Amino acid sequence: MTPSQSHQAKYLREDDISQKCRDLLPSLPCEKGWITTSLYQYQGFWYPTNVLNGILACQDHFRAQDTDVLLITAPKSGTTWLKAILFCLLNRAKFSGSMQHHPLHTQNPHDLVPFLEVQLYFGQEIPNLASLASPRLFATHLPYTMLPRSVKDSGCKLVYLCRNPKDTCVSLWHFANKMRSKATDEMPLGECLDAFCRGATPFGPHWDHVQGYYNASSEIPERVLFLRYEDMKEDPHVHVNRLADFLGCPLGKQELMDGTVDRIMRMCSFDSLSALEVNKSGKLSNGVENEWFFRKGEVGDWLNYMTIEMGEKIDRVMQEKMHGSGLKL
Repeated sequence: MTPSQSHQAKYLREDDISQKCRDLLPSLPCEKGWITTSLYQYQGFWYPTNVLNGILACQDHFRAQDTDVLLITAPKSGTTWLKAILFCLLNRAKFSGSMQHHPLHTQNPHDLVPFLEVQLYFGQEIPNLASLASPRLFATHLPYTMLPRSVKDSGCKLVYLCRNPKDTCVSLWHFANKMRSKATDEMPLGECLDAFCRGATPFGPHWDHVQGYYNASSEIPERVLFLRYEDMKEDPHVHVNRLADFLGCPLGKQELMDGTVDRIMRMCSFDSLSALEVNKSGKLSNGVENEWFFRKGEVGDWLNYMTIEMGEKIDRVMQEKMHGSGLKL
């Protein structure tokens, strides 16, 4: 390992991988990466080297429990916001009387609801998760077809959040350029747009990712809840109630009357979370800066960066790829 590698943030390291992953890479199609050097296509989806390593470990070792809840998104689809909401919702009885001492004030949502493949199984250490109290709350960007077998065989609940693909593409472009090594140039938006429309994005193609969970939500609605970011923004009360019902912790009459949902939404708002010291200066265990997860969170922000023609290009691709699915984004 070179001195520069040893000081490199963990999420940029491409050498800390298992022999299983190392042996697999030469057989896989490869594209230029958005953050790290390369993206590899595995079972129809694209991943950075270190993420693929985490996926293989997660598939081999994660054992889902019936009481688990998995929050699932394509990258940059409102993950941080929904993590905060889900954590508050599931733990509201525990912290209802002491909102000022709530864990969200001192911990980033990604620490409270960790990702399987890019946090818990990232690197070569296999975590022991069996002793965690139920319900265990995890997150993943994994496509439905790539979920560990135990997830599909168990009764655990899956909450999927999708977002307008144009906003997702712009948000991913911003995020990727923050995460890229300082020794490399920024990736131009046009290059990211072309890759997005080819499907060569981390955890992409985007259309296959979304459609996999949309189909699952139709087939097993008792286990998979499909939400839209824009709908959540427009009417959070309705969708927080849907979430609570789906997770088996419905809001009681008193909670509906005493403003419980309002308090949760205020605590989990972009302004509240981004103003906290932990989200301005802290880092995740993989080296990602907490502040990078808080840019705008606005609906329709793509118009500030893309031309109408660029937006139409994404629309055409999505319509073509999802034709006949019954889903419009």
